[in-house]
Amino acid sequence: MKVGQNTELLTQLQQNQNLSAAEKKAGTAGETLQRSTQTAAAGVPVTVSDSARSLGVSNRAQGDIDAAKVRAMREAIANGSFTVDAGAVADKLLSETSSFLQSPAN
Repeated sequence: MKVGQNTELLTQLQQNQNLSAAEKKAGTAGETLQRSTQTAAAGVPVTVSDSARSLGVSNRAQGDIDAAKVRAMREAIANGSFTVDAGAVADKLLSETSSFLQSPAN
């Protein structure tokens, strides 16, 4: 050993080099995660109950939007015949605000 040579530093440097070499051999963290995800996904069987399947079918059949009503409103807006009932909008806003302010969560 040479005078002034720090053995702890040399040991740490060798460990870092070994770790770096191992990381290069294993690949990036993203590649490792991708491999583990593919392995996990390939080995886990998934089953869906009949009731869950029927929920999916009924939601697609009903839909959240009435396409005919949307089409009629678009046509009315394009024709200039669409009118907004300001009183009904104001009443609904006041009703929703009132129920929000009276809710026990606040």
